[in-house]
Amino acid sequence: MLALAVVAVWGTNFVVIRLALDQFPPFLLAGLRFTLAAVPGVFFLPRPRVKWSNLAAYGLLIGAGQFGLLFFAMDGRISPGLASLVIQTQVFFTIFLSMARIGERLRVFQIVACLLAVAGIGVIMRHVSGGTTLFGLLLVLLAASSWAIGNIVARESGARNALAYVVWSSLFAAPPLLLVALLREGPAAILHSVTYATPAGWLAVVWQSVGNSWFGYGSWAFLLARYPSATVSPMALLVPVFGMAASVFWLGEPMPAWKLGAAGLVFAGLAISVFYPRWRAAQRLRTA
Repeated sequence: MLALAVVAVWGTNFVVIRLALDQFPPFLLAGLRFTLAAVPGVFFLPRPRVKWSNLAAYGLLIGAGQFGLLFFAMDGRISPGLASLVIQTQVFFTIFLSMARIGERLRVFQIVACLLAVAGIGVIMRHVSGGTTLFGLLLVLLAASSWAIGNIVARESGARNALAYVVWSSLFAAPPLLLVALLREGPAAILHSVTYATPAGWLAVVWQSVGNSWFGYGSWAFLLARYPSATVSPMALLVPVFGMAASVFWLGEPMPAWKLGAAGLVFAGLAISVFYPRWRAAQRLRTA
């Protein structure tokens, strides 16, 4: 139930982001998110025993890279449902980058999984129009690649407290995002947003930090520390399910056949990449 609650929060957050973007420009919204994720958390959580350079790298990759680009894309360039789906390609970017670092070759099932996901992205590219543009799709793919690099940085950090790691790294995510907001969106837009944002808008900002960062990452780390990763990690595949369902329910996002087909292809690729190696390991144990 806790794992379901986490993926539900992460999935439905794409709708919350879209609604918040009606009141805040994208880079300001991202900057506010990571400001609140860092403060007051840094005063209550001890700094994780990792290098400052590692914290800075993770903060820049996840903050400015993943969420900065994602929010920018979702500001009229891609629908929330598709964004929640395409961002999951970080799984493949993470696999490829990890393999490149250790010099391992791609296996057949990984090639099949990647081809299915690429086919799904290809379907989306053929139907870009209106609420989804090619530029928006490319931005989300860049956000996914940044997330993947951040995954590798976090893995190599050796941090034991995931929540503290996220909170302290947010110190390095907020300043560049706020600087980009100042330079690109301008002081006037920032002042107008902060002055006239409704309580619902501010609640959406707080939810980005408390719901997604504190509750989401903290609960996920709690689960991974107590249950096998093979049991917990596949639950993340439900994030785009909640994301697309919430987008349909709250925003009325249309779900034509091509979009469902694209989702099916990407889901199939994700499922093969996650479940096939576990199935093969189970088969070897049975025959041993």
